[in-house]
Amino acid sequence: MSKKSNHYIEDSAVRLDKWLWAARFYKTRAIAKQMIDGGKVFYNGQRSKSSKNVNIGDRIKVRQGYDEREVIVVELADRRRDANFAQTLYSETEQSIETRAANAVARKQGTLLNPASETKPDKKQRRKLREFKERI
Repeated sequence: MSKKSNHYIEDSAVRLDKWLWAARFYKTRAIAKQMIDGGKVFYNGQRSKSSKNVNIGDRIKVRQGYDEREVIVVELADRRRDANFAQTLYSETEQSIETRAANAVARKQGTLLNPASETKPDKKQRRKLREFKERI
């Protein structure tokens, strides 16, 4: 699938940070590099450098906020295009999709069981909270 107009790369090396940027996991290559160096990205189950070359069929685990995705590289690209093109570069594993859905439900239930107050506590309530916290 080496189409020059679609920016697919065949038999060429693409850096991990560049591929993550092209696949729209991160907004800039600098952020992608920071996430790789910070241990938020695992390449074939191991931490790696941002200059690591990506190959078709490799597994990449990406942590973004509360979510963690595990994707398999389907195509290589070194240019960033629209979201539809970016989604053709990888396929997410079934286990990853199920885990993300379960985590989303757990987060929603957590906010339902422990809702945030609609108003800020007044002076008396803050004093009681402070006394309660200092007691413990």
